[in-house]
Amino acid sequence: MSGHSKFANIKHKKERNDAAKGKIFTIIGREIAVAVKEGGADPNNNSKLKDVIAKAKANNMPNDTIERGIKKAAGDANAVNYVSITYEGYGPNGTAIIVDALTDNKNRTASNVRNAFTKGNGNVGTIGCVSYLFDKKGQIIIDKEECEMDADELMMIALDSGAEDFSEEEDSFEIITEPDDFSDVREKLEKAGIPMAQAEVTMIPQTWVELSDEEDIKRMNRLLDLLDEDDDVQAVYHNWDE
Repeated sequence: MSGHSKFANIKHKKERNDAAKGKIFTIIGREIAVAVKEGGADPNNNSKLKDVIAKAKANNMPNDTIERGIKKAAGDANAVNYVSITYEGYGPNGTAIIVDALTDNKNRTASNVRNAFTKGNGNVGTIGCVSYLFDKKGQIIIDKEECEMDADELMMIALDSGAEDFSEEEDSFEIITEPDDFSDVREKLEKAGIPMAQAEVTMIPQTWVELSDEEDIKRMNRLLDLLDEDDDVQAVYHNWDE
């Protein structure tokens, strides 16, 4: 796993999101609504909700906003029903892209996603066309500036907690888990007082694609920006080695 934690990327995304907190709060708000609908409003009995709450706190969402979202989802029988959809496709130079969306209007979302791919000189493919190039894993990123532990101590805690892999990057530590073990490992690290810059189940590329052509880079950035601006899009995974 070494060399590709992409923490600089994550920090860049967080800075962009900090400039538009409404977007990330909308994303998490929908995830809270879906988690409550599927498993109830008590995070102690709903591990999915507990993970979303941890994600919300990592993105500096205020506690009262989180609690309001949970209460609204639990008490509103007329709440919007979101449907989860995944799109797969190709960007410039064959880069692989996966888009996860939560939507109340499939046609709108499909149109927006296709438009983003088209403007980025890519195309949407069939389900399964690129997902085999990724591994679904729990990924926890720890900023070295926020963590006082040394690498060996942190690694032992992570592995003892059930993590699959641990790696040290230039400015961060990366902990990888199996998806089913993610919640348990994250909770154990939280109880140990370890600050997490990012903690979620994600899609990690098996190989990376470099873009050397300036036009390809512009198109890829255009594609990703359009997806990022769409409120229906929850997450975008790609194998571009930026």
